[in-house]
Amino acid sequence: MLSVEQATGLVESHVQALAQMDVSLAEAFGRIVAMDLQVPFPSPRFDKSMMDGFGVRCRDFVDHSQRRLPVVRTITAGMTSSKPVSDEAAVRIMTGAVVPPGIDCVVPIEHVAFDESDPGEVTVSSDKVRSEGNILRKGSLAEPGDVLLFSGTEIGPQHIAVLAEFGFDPIPVFRRPAIAVLATGNELVDVGNPLGPGQIYNSNQPTLLAQSRQAGCFATSLGVVADDREQLQAAIRQGLQHDILLLSGGVSAGTLDLVPAELAAAGVECIFHKVAMKPGKPVWFGRWNDGDRTCLVFGLPGNPVSTMVCFEVFVKAAINAMTGRSIAKAVSAKAVLQQELSLKGDRFTYLPARVQWSAGEYVVCSVNWAGSADVRSTANANCLIPLHPEMGPWPAGTKVPVIPW
Repeated sequence: MLSVEQATGLVESHVQALAQMDVSLAEAFGRIVAMDLQVPFPSPRFDKSMMDGFGVRCRDFVDHSQRRLPVVRTITAGMTSSKPVSDEAAVRIMTGAVVPPGIDCVVPIEHVAFDESDPGEVTVSSDKVRSEGNILRKGSLAEPGDVLLFSGTEIGPQHIAVLAEFGFDPIPVFRRPAIAVLATGNELVDVGNPLGPGQIYNSNQPTLLAQSRQAGCFATSLGVVADDREQLQAAIRQGLQHDILLLSGGVSAGTLDLVPAELAAAGVECIFHKVAMKPGKPVWFGRWNDGDRTCLVFGLPGNPVSTMVCFEVFVKAAINAMTGRSIAKAVSAKAVLQQELSLKGDRFTYLPARVQWSAGEYVVCSVNWAGSADVRSTANANCLIPLHPEMGPWPAGTKVPVIPW
């Protein structure tokens, strides 16, 4: 049976990168940058004052404890100021304004003696004057050609800020993956309808739709299909028109677990079936090709927690590779265990847990989880603890990896 690492590698090796497209700056949040973006002009574009105050020449204060200087003009943000300032003179200047030639220090207004009723002069102490004080020189933050954002960056608010500052609009990004979600099983009933004997609500489909959208994909529901070969085949063929098809249920060893056979009948090549992990062992992965069209297909176990974990481990790996995301959201961190943990069996295990910041470090505690069907307990979890049985047991106080969930 494949390990999680081997299975993830197979998923990533069968991914084709999606096409690039341009989106407006207003639509760029959450998208993945499709190429390195270079700084187009110096930052700042001019010598800039970082404070409200008075611009002076440092050399005018040599051998003086203080100077009383004439204020020759006022410069506000947005004004041009190319005229040099003469010796033994000052300018009043505002934050963000262009620093004129000759000025090499801006003394904050709270550090000078200045009378608003007589704005013609200002008194400045020499100990408040320092070379380049409160001046940001042209190009000191970035020069043309510097890489602003690397390909694969997921655009967040901080990236919107720099894109706007440097005038990028539109932005080259990867196309969003289109995901179809199909739930299978005679026992499933959509939420909002009454339950009959032996029936359960369809929780996997809305969960997978939410996970897909959270991962930045367009997600479409294909509804619930009973354990019927003809209905299942029709739904599969519809789902293959997407970039990724997710099916929940029907991949184990039951007499009505029809998904693997019907996927094969639809021309989907099986890459692997079953992984040495808990929960999620029955997971199925394949690929369908029809000329230029490709669809990655995941058959996910029917138990809700298994479905969610398999999405986090395998489907997200495909999405990240497909969109060129260079920094995956599921980045492992370390947290200190608050209770002892041990595992039964020999499978790599993902435990739902809750991590929080306490006394200067992250601490984590496994939730009271009864197994892959216990979806209620996951409502209290915000991470997964990935554990290899050969490394255990893990006493309280041990640092373990955690994956945000």
